[in-house]
Amino acid sequence: MPTSQSRSRARDRNNVLNRPEFMSLHQPLRTPAAEARGYARRPSYKHQQYQHQSSENAQQEPVENNKERKEFPEEDCMQLNPSFKGIAMNSLLAIDICMSKRLGVCAHTTSSWGSMRSMVKLLALTGHGIPWIFGTIVCLTRSNTLAGQEVLVNLLLALLLDVMTVAGMQKLVKRKGPWEMPPSFLDYLVMDVYSFPAAHASRAAMVSKFLLAHLVLAVPLRILLVLWAVLMGMSRVLLGRHHLTDVGCGFALGFLHYSLVEMVWLSSSTCQTLISIGTLNWNPLY
Repeated sequence: MPTSQSRSRARDRNNVLNRPEFMSLHQPLRTPAAEARGYARRPSYKHQQYQHQSSENAQQEPVENNKERKEFPEEDCMQLNPSFKGIAMNSLLAIDICMSKRLGVCAHTTSSWGSMRSMVKLLALTGHGIPWIFGTIVCLTRSNTLAGQEVLVNLLLALLLDVMTVAGMQKLVKRKGPWEMPPSFLDYLVMDVYSFPAAHASRAAMVSKFLLAHLVLAVPLRILLVLWAVLMGMSRVLLGRHHLTDVGCGFALGFLHYSLVEMVWLSSSTCQTLISIGTLNWNPLY
């Protein structure tokens, strides 16, 4: 057996057709269609690289689209088929913003009523929380009657309730005014930073209703007190600090504060107890 195998190998080696230059004669003929199919079956390196890059881009596009959707705030996205309620609310808000901007004639010194800005700011200062709280405390220290002390203590509690309620609602809503204006130092003290609801309007409505109910005033003074409350709310719109709806909601909130104070009205004995706790050297009247 080994000798036969060696002979067959020598015969194949001596065969001319087994040389490398004649090896193509043993392979079957390839037609152009077969070559095309083979080329299609064996994609080039560039084609494979292009497919790989396209697949990676297809995987990255959804991730980028999701990031872009997360970056855009919800209010900037277009709502398809909005409801009638949404259309009505958006229309009313647009009208409110437009009218409030037009009425802000004292927002800047260069505005149409810029020369009246100082007077309007002085009017708005009469409705600030700091003067009212400080003035009530001063009057309370100088009052010599039980009835006067009772009214002043309840007024002070109503002012504190108004400041805390309005500050909490403003912090919750965070609505900005029609004109971009930084709050003043006094506004920061009473936390009157945002636009909704209007703190001055709420305080003016509550104080005017409180004084009309618990003080004996002449008719001209009662008219002036109501007129002051209305002008107080309008002054904030003229200064560009609040919208019309902010002032309207502020008036409603002020009447609500007055109703709450009337419901939990503190008696004279309770007021004397609070006064004795607040001031150690206070001598309550009996």
